[in-house]
Amino acid sequence: MAAVRLLFIVQRPPYKSENPRLALTHALASQTAEIYMDDGDSVVPTVVFVGDGVLNAVKSQQAMKTYGVTSTESHIKGCLMTDVPIWVCKEDMERLGLKEDQIVSDAEDMGGAEISTKFVSFADIQKEMESVKHLLFF
Repeated sequence: MAAVRLLFIVQRPPYKSENPRLALTHALASQTAEIYMDDGDSVVPTVVFVGDGVLNAVKSQQAMKTYGVTSTESHIKGCLMTDVPIWVCKEDMERLGLKEDQIVSDAEDMGGAEISTKFVSFADIQKEMESVKHLLFF
C-alpha cells in the first residue's frame, strides 16, 4: 500500500490569473487517478497557500457576482468537503495583515467537512515540500 503524495503550492494572487483555481481543481482531480492504481495505493494531495497566494483563501469573495465565475472560496470548500487538506502560511498571513477569521477555514455552508484549513508555519511547509513525491507550483 503506497501513497503518492502531491503538494500543490499556490503562490500567485487571485487576480488576473486562473492558476490558483487550477491548483485546487487539479488537487481534486488527482484523486481520480486511484482508479488506475493497484489496490490499496492512493493519491494524497495537499494544497498550500504561500506568499501572495494566501489572498486566494480570503473569505467572502464575490467572483460570481463580479465576474460570473465560481470563486476560489467555493473551490477551497469543495476540497475540504472531499478531504483535500488546505494549508495557509501563517507568516504570510501576518505580512498581509490577515487574521484566521478572515480565511476560508471550513465548509459549514456546504454541509460541513470533516477537515478544516490548517494554519501552518513556513518551516512546516518546507518540511512537507522536502518529503513529497510530486511538487507542483501555481
